[in-house]
Amino acid sequence: MAEKIVIKATKRDTRGKNENRRLRAAGKIPVVVYGGGSTALAATAELKDLAAVIRTDSGVNTVFALDIEGEGVNDVIFQDRQIDPIKGRLVHADLRRFAKGEKIEMTVPIHLIGHPESLNEEGAVLTQALREIKVLCEPANTPDSIDVDISDLNSGHAIHVSDLKVPAGVEIVESPESVVAAIASIKEAVLEPQLEEGVEPEVVGEETAEDGGEGETE
Repeated sequence: MAEKIVIKATKRDTRGKNENRRLRAAGKIPVVVYGGGSTALAATAELKDLAAVIRTDSGVNTVFALDIEGEGVNDVIFQDRQIDPIKGRLVHADLRRFAKGEKIEMTVPIHLIGHPESLNEEGAVLTQALREIKVLCEPANTPDSIDVDISDLNSGHAIHVSDLKVPAGVEIVESPESVVAAIASIKEAVLEPQLEEGVEPEVVGEETAEDGGEGETE
């Protein structure tokens, strides 16, 4: 599990458009923190720090720690955000705070590892039906990914959600019967030769009048 990102913030007592412009000119943006069994809290954070979170592999689904001076550290996630339509940069963010022990539903990528021998067979094709999966867990226990070893996967067989292994405290929110990955054998079909549109098939042994045969007599 990757090291958690920690972003420092300062409690904000003043609001308004002029204040927001001043903050953005200084490279900061206003944020509002909701949830966690506490009242909403207004704060300011560095734009570059929040932008760095959005640029991670998990993007706005990243759980990170917000350290607000005088208020303590809380696990948060992006709940909503506003982007400047012209400059294309973040100008405001709403963050969701989690209470201790609270579990949330997160989307985690599935990575296939290993190379099954059956893929060396002629016509064998590997398909990955699920590339990510939803899990329920505490933010601090969210795995970066779920790795699936397919080394022993044989042609005609599949790995299902029920076969996945996840850390303790993590619950998969998906049908156990759902297929994650499978190897199928595809054989090239032998097709009948196709005739061009409007061309009649030739009948072997039939002789026409044009070929010198006798036509019908009246």
